[in-house]
Amino acid sequence: MAAQPNGILVGVDGSPDSEAAIRWATREAILHEQPVKLLHAIPPVVVTWPVAYLETSYLEAQEANAREIIENAQQLVQKIAADSGASAPKIQTKICNLGAPSAMVSESRDAYMSVCGSRGLGAIGRALLGSVSGGLLHHGQGPIAVVPAEATVDEKAPVLLGIDGSPASEEATALAFDEASRRGADVLALHAWSDVVYPALGGWQGYEEEAQALLAERLAGWRERYPDVTVHRRVVCDQPAKWLIDLSEDAQLVVVGSHGRGGFKGLLLGSVAARVAQGAKAPTIVVRPR
Repeated sequence: MAAQPNGILVGVDGSPDSEAAIRWATREAILHEQPVKLLHAIPPVVVTWPVAYLETSYLEAQEANAREIIENAQQLVQKIAADSGASAPKIQTKICNLGAPSAMVSESRDAYMSVCGSRGLGAIGRALLGSVSGGLLHHGQGPIAVVPAEATVDEKAPVLLGIDGSPASEEATALAFDEASRRGADVLALHAWSDVVYPALGGWQGYEEEAQALLAERLAGWRERYPDVTVHRRVVCDQPAKWLIDLSEDAQLVVVGSHGRGGFKGLLLGSVAARVAQGAKAPTIVVRPR
């Protein structure tokens, strides 16, 4: 029997985005009573001269820097737990000689959830996701959380759920209700019946009624399972990514499936999930298949 996924995996590199990811991952670990897994990757050195000439001191410096980053991350986890009045979660650490995206993707297979910053070191802005977050979102397994450095969490704000009726959306719904229940938060469920804009479309009322019925049906079982969670429904006619990004400003968490209507199962990331993870103002969890 395969072991159950365990631990909140977080990639650490000493950047502001990494620190934001550690803070969020620590709180998540406390909520779920999971250990925190701190991972730092030392990328392979690519040189244009024979490797024999590579100074040993450089490699030693890289390893020393890695140990310092991991130590600082451990101290931050302990401080966040202490500040919250909770017992510090168990901390596991790992340093590996591998590219950071590959390392995180590999470790995600055994993690309950994987967390990363939206950029990391070397990024030039949030126009594009960093290599680690992009790699995880396309190839990682299980829930993948992307935490922007500038994100602030309002504990009274709802968990925003993007729901479209697909199997991936059903997995996201399960996670969103669990997260909301643990946080004592409401769920705001958003459903867009179309992915494109129809500015002159008539008969919108009929489509809205069908969409409302579909959304109510998809949420019914979860509302019974989580009676402590108050649910708000919202139906829109177009551009789910835009609506989710806009509404993320007033949410403490955004949850979406990795691919929706017409998506390919496996390695490809749906366009809505990609855009939301890139542009949301709140931490975003994309639920990937295992």
